[in-house]
Amino acid sequence: MATGRARLLQQHWLGVQALRLPLGGLRAIPGSSGFRKGPGVQSAAAGTPLRKHAPCERRRRRASSHCPVLLDSLPSEILLKILSYLDATTLLCTGCVNRRFYHLANDNFIWIRIYSTAFSPKRCNWRIDPVEKTVASMNALSVEDKEAGYWKKEYIAKRIASVKAALAQVLKLVNPYTGLPAKTKEALRISGLGWVIILKEKSGKEHVMEHADLYINHSSVMVVWYGKNWPCLATLSTLDLCGVTPVLMDWHKPPTKNGPRWPSLIAKYSLSNLTDSTLVGCDRFVRIFHLNPGLLVGLWKRAEELAFVMANLHFHHLVEKSTLGSAALPYELPPHIPLLDDSPEYGLHGYQLHVDLHSSGTFYLCSTFRNLFTKQGYIENGYVKLIVIHFQNSTEHLPLIGKVGLSWRTDVFDGCIKSCSVMDVTLLDEYGKPFWCFSSPVCMRSSPNPSDGPYFVGPTYCVDYEDSTGMVHVELVWIEETEEYFIVSLVLYLSIAKINHWFGTQY
Repeated sequence: MATGRARLLQQHWLGVQALRLPLGGLRAIPGSSGFRKGPGVQSAAAGTPLRKHAPCERRRRRASSHCPVLLDSLPSEILLKILSYLDATTLLCTGCVNRRFYHLANDNFIWIRIYSTAFSPKRCNWRIDPVEKTVASMNALSVEDKEAGYWKKEYIAKRIASVKAALAQVLKLVNPYTGLPAKTKEALRISGLGWVIILKEKSGKEHVMEHADLYINHSSVMVVWYGKNWPCLATLSTLDLCGVTPVLMDWHKPPTKNGPRWPSLIAKYSLSNLTDSTLVGCDRFVRIFHLNPGLLVGLWKRAEELAFVMANLHFHHLVEKSTLGSAALPYELPPHIPLLDDSPEYGLHGYQLHVDLHSSGTFYLCSTFRNLFTKQGYIENGYVKLIVIHFQNSTEHLPLIGKVGLSWRTDVFDGCIKSCSVMDVTLLDEYGKPFWCFSSPVCMRSSPNPSDGPYFVGPTYCVDYEDSTGMVHVELVWIEETEEYFIVSLVLYLSIAKINHWFGTQY
């Protein structure tokens, strides 16, 4: 059956190619001997009958040179026959050619065949009952009663629903140590998920950029964009970060960038915020700016133009945010149901924290802290203080492995911005549910030696992060003898408003 279809398509294609040729047939190149002559073939110079029809032949040649036969000029019946051999993805792309092909590619007879092939139950026997034949004929007759494109919509909706069901099944298993889905990497593979940034000019023009590098870490994903075709920064107004998934995902093939994809808005950033207040660090080539949440924008020092963009995405609800939103609106998380706080008079207890410091696949810190607690009286300026590493307890102090720096690269240059890195924080409540999760670039800055703790020989530094849920404050000291940083204090400040919303309390 497949060989017969291939021959039919080949013969049809040869016929179309013949229609594109001049009506007079193939002509020899002037000054050449033309085709090789056989025993029964005469040249134009030796054959009298050919000269007799020369004026008519010239007129046909002139008409054919001005009226080429295109695929769009074929009858609809022939085009529908050709389209019936295409797969669903190619058929959707064909519908984007023009209005005529859009209507042809919506044909219900084509799509009901694709639908029934994909979702019909597999049979173990080859014989079909007469009743089934009658039902099949009735279904074929009912195709014309549906509006154009009905079965295409049904097919796409069912394919998307099957992918969502598979993702929900994969994400159901939770890692007891991190509180996050244990198979996030497998979910990314199943969905064919990727990420793009959409740069919007003030005039309304849009530039879609595909990611160049991707790093999957323990609890986050780092996505990097760079290239030589950046638009002028002065003309840009906003940057949209979107997840994109193939509309028709084939698990047996790698996702294609040219097929139809579904965009899901994750965050929108204003490029007018690239000011000194958002500057994180610099080296001899670039300056980097932090736009919350989790976006780094690198600018060339001399030209003040885009060099690279880096997005840091935490695993918590990453698949949902990247697949279930739309091009204009981000995905809204379901409303939170407050958890029962059985002992509010004792404050927070039984919390677990996992912290990573990394850059482009290199980890400087990867630690987990369990059984964290704080008393109800540790409330200052609307925040609850949760101490993870104490100044006074030197056994809790932790070293950072390697030389801390944020690595970057483009098509032309690469470099490393010292004292900068990416921090991933996952805080679980007493029930093991993610209470606070983020992935964001941070930078170490010089700080005075703390007066309420022990004196450290060597310069001290601090790392700070803040959002609507809370703040992170880290104190470090540089040990010259071993050439490494030590974390001597780590404190979390959790918002009272977040705690009350999470537990339904009234602190």
